[in-house]
Amino acid sequence: MPPPLTPEQFFQLQMQMMATLNNTIQALQQIHAQPPPPPPPQTRDRRAEFLRGHPPTFSHTSDPLQADDWLRAVERQLDIAQCDDRERVLYAAGQLRGAALDWWESHPVHDRESLTWLQFRERFRSHNVPAGVMKMKQKEFLALKQGTMSVMEYRDRFLQLARYAPADVADDRKKQEHFMEGLEDYLQYALLNLRFDDFNHLVDSALNTERKHLEMEDKKRKIVPVASGSNTRPRLQ
Repeated sequence: MPPPLTPEQFFQLQMQMMATLNNTIQALQQIHAQPPPPPPPQTRDRRAEFLRGHPPTFSHTSDPLQADDWLRAVERQLDIAQCDDRERVLYAAGQLRGAALDWWESHPVHDRESLTWLQFRERFRSHNVPAGVMKMKQKEFLALKQGTMSVMEYRDRFLQLARYAPADVADDRKKQEHFMEGLEDYLQYALLNLRFDDFNHLVDSALNTERKHLEMEDKKRKIVPVASGSNTRPRLQ
């Protein structure tokens, strides 16, 4: 048996045990005081985010503007989902149907896998928006006149066709000039010497002038001319 501890040894042993216990308690307190590590980042499902925006499908159209509208709508959803270049091509191609899907699948597999988004857009536009049609629509834009259309109808048609002639409306000044040239004569006369901050200001002024003109015409139609005549019978000599 080991010899019994002296009072001094027993006291030192107690002190060592208390020190060990205190160190253990401090270590446990430090562990609990530290914030838990952040959870691992979740992988984003960009395709689900893209589809959540309900991007339109595309098969075929005789109007090149509809093809361009589809491309712009899809690209907007791709931007929202923050898709990379490869995802843009895959997700956009996934919205093709019918003849458009046949066109896409006619590309060799290695070509489809290496195609960039800019190349996809260029090929899609080249196939669905022929240069000849663009030229024809540009001429239609340059010859556009208000005619029997209201200012609102003329504005909508103007903006629709202006997309075929980007060089002719490259800045706001050119846009205003072409719009003004197509207005009815009485509107051009009323707005000729005015200056407008932008295209929308010009359209607003044309709408207000048209409305006032229609009100004046309506008042004229409601005026009933008073027939003049004499009820006096000629005297007999």
